[in-house]
Parts: sequence; structure tokens; C-alpha cells
Amino acid sequence: MTSLFDPITLRGLTVRNRIWLAPMCQYAVEARDGVPTDWHLVHLGARATGGFGLVITEANAVSSEGRISPQDVGIWNDEQQAAWSRIVGFLHAQGAAAGTQLAHAGRKASTFSPWRGEGTVPAAEGGWDAVGPSAAAFQGYAEPQALSAEEIRGVVDDFAAAARRADAAGFDVVELHGAHGYLLHQFLSPLANHRTDTYGGSFENRTRLIVEVVDAVRSAWPADKPLLVRLSATDWVEGGWTVEESCELSAVLKEHGVDLVDVSSGGLDARQEITVGPGYQVPFSHDVRAKAGVATGAVGLITDPAQAQQILDDGDADVVLFARAALREPAWPLRAAHELGIPATDAPYPVNYTRGAWR
Repeated sequence: MTSLFDPITLRGLTVRNRIWLAPMCQYAVEARDGVPTDWHLVHLGARATGGFGLVITEANAVSSEGRISPQDVGIWNDEQQAAWSRIVGFLHAQGAAAGTQLAHAGRKASTFSPWRGEGTVPAAEGGWDAVGPSAAAFQGYAEPQALSAEEIRGVVDDFAAAARRADAAGFDVVELHGAHGYLLHQFLSPLANHRTDTYGGSFENRTRLIVEVVDAVRSAWPADKPLLVRLSATDWVEGGWTVEESCELSAVLKEHGVDLVDVSSGGLDARQEITVGPGYQVPFSHDVRAKAGVATGAVGLITDPAQAQQILDDGDADVVLFARAALREPAWPLRAAHELGIPATDAPYPVNYTRGAWR
């Protein structure tokens, strides 16, 4: 059976194990104008020294207006690219692969960081006007401006430009954020997308933008580097985006050059009713993997090494991504190796630990 500590190869990249760090927004007050800081170096670097195979950054905005909050990072200019390059270099030096999640928040942009307030940040406090597929607000937020066809083409171009910058910064993997109620997800769901043009209505139309973004990024991103997409498998709201549609879309995305689908759920509508429990999203990963024939990553309340290994044993996913567990324990993979009986020589210890700890 496949082990959590077996390497996995996607295109020209081999990742040292199947324990990956999920993207998690930091809302770092130090991150001004989208530039990552020493906080991001230490936060991400600690998980690289802790043994994670692929370390994925938080949502990296493809434009200033695509940020979730004023404290979010981005990759739309030279200063940001240079700052990311320094961080990527450190991750590589620890043996980890480096990934970044490219994102546009859409109607959920210009919002307060969770501990700074709720709702939309006003212009007087550094906010900006949000956009979306339709002039339909997320509950409690300001109404967004519906994107024109020309503006949609601009969004596609922004994703491609960000992918080129990610390559120049040295990232090994790009993940497109099509989940959690952000712009690409907003176009997918009829709960947020009320358009009557070629970007709304039918499944083909609602998925048009994400396919166009995938095509543009795949053209800008080196052919030997993997491309991932994160999807919310379901909105958890009647009349919303469904698991069946996620499976159908994942098959399409595979044909357009996507190498792995990171399967999450929810985030689009405040009316969602989620049945939460250990591994509650793993069945979605199983369905996408089985029905779309694409590699998947499983996420969501996965905390125990034996639980994570069982996901691979059952064929529910090809990799397992960790979020809150990784925040609590930056070296989770090292503990997992110990508990699963992996010899120390095969565990992802930093060379500094293996050579210097015993003197």
C-alpha cells in the first residue's frame, strides 16, 4: 500500500512525501501592499523543517482588488515576486517543494480580517469596491459590481501573469483557488452567478471562466511543473454547486492540464449546513478521484497519522493536506513518522537535526 512517506511525482516534480501543507490565510498586519514578510518566512519555513512534502502559501492575490483583506499577500508586482523568491529558496533548502495558491476573492474581497471586524472594509479604512459574476452580495457584505466580459478577460490575464511571476520566484507548484466562495467558485455556483450571457446559466457556461483560467495559466506555467485546482465539492445549500458537478468539472480540468484536484467544500453561502466530523470531506475526494480519474488531495479535520494513512490505503486520495493540525504542530510529519514506525533515516528530518542533535 502507498505510504504517507512515499514520494509522489507530478509531471517533472517529485515531492518527498504525501503530507502537504494546505493554504491558510495569515492576515499578517506586517503584509503591506501584498508583500510577504518575515512572518511568512518563519510560518512556512517551520513547516518545511517540520517535514511537509509540499508547502503551499496562503491565497496569493493575482491583483490588488483580488485580495480578501488589506492584510493579504499577492504576486502582481516585482517587489512581491522578490520577497516570495527569498521564501521559496528557504523552503527548497529544507527539502520541501514550494507551492502557491493563486486567487481572486471576487465578492468576498475588501473584507475585514477575522479578528478585526466583520463585513466590508470601507474606503476610508483602506477598502475598495469588490466585483463578482453578478451584483449579488455575500451575506453581510457590500454588493459587488458585476464583471463585464472585458473585465473577465482581464481577470484571466491576471491569473496568467501571476503564474509567470510564480515561476520566476521559483515556485514548483501553482494551485488555482476555485473554492470557499471566492471568484472562480462564485462563477460555478448558481447561488452567486445570475448571469445570462456565456458565463452564466448552464454548467458549460458557469464553468467557462475556470476553464479559461486553467488554459491561460497552463500556457504561462512551465509544462514540466504541476498545476492544481482547489474546488469546493458542494455548497452545502440546496440549489447550489454539487458533488456531481465537481466530478464532471474535474474530468474537464484534467483534460485541460490539471494534475491534481484539492477537494474541499463550502464557503459560498452563509446558509450552508455542514455536517462536521473527522475526515468529513474525504468522501468528496474519493468521489472526484473515482469518477473523474484525476489525482486528488483530501482535507478537513484530518489530525491523526493512522487516520491519514487510512485515507491512502482506502484509495480516497493521493495526498493528504493539513491545516489546523499543522498550525498546532509544525513538525506533524515527524511525529507521524515516529508513530507509523518509519525509520528515522527515512523520515524527513532536517540534516541539522540528524547530525547536530546528539552532541
